[in-house]
Amino acid sequence: MLITSLLPLLTHYSLSFDLVAGPDETVTLTILPRKVAGATHNLETGEARPISITASAAEIDAELGRGADGALGQLIASRKTLADQIAEQRQAAEVARTAAAEAAKTNTAAAKQAAPVTPVKASAANSPPADATAEEPASLW
Repeated sequence: MLITSLLPLLTHYSLSFDLVAGPDETVTLTILPRKVAGATHNLETGEARPISITASAAEIDAELGRGADGALGQLIASRKTLADQIAEQRQAAEVARTAAAEAAKTNTAAAKQAAPVTPVKASAANSPPADATAEEPASLW
């Protein structure tokens, strides 16, 4: 039943297990997700976090026996959903990056084809009006 309940995780991760006997006949089962061989993306921090269950052996067996309805099954489903969302976000970001690069190329090409703008000559702020003479100062009115 353990392998059956972990099948959804195996589509996205390679898994390692660690079993440790604890006090009072408890057992800690730790599942360590890793990158699948040949996967194209790196695992996010949240995806690579270990899943740890500490309970009696009978309780762990019963929980794993519940499959998708058990705590581990629900956690696996949540992680799968999150992993799918991350993959969709990566794809959307790549599409946006490509579109932005194409838009930048189009804008650059359009700017090169535009007619050159002639700069407007600004009159000097301190120069006298054109009709002023040296003998007679310019009138403000």
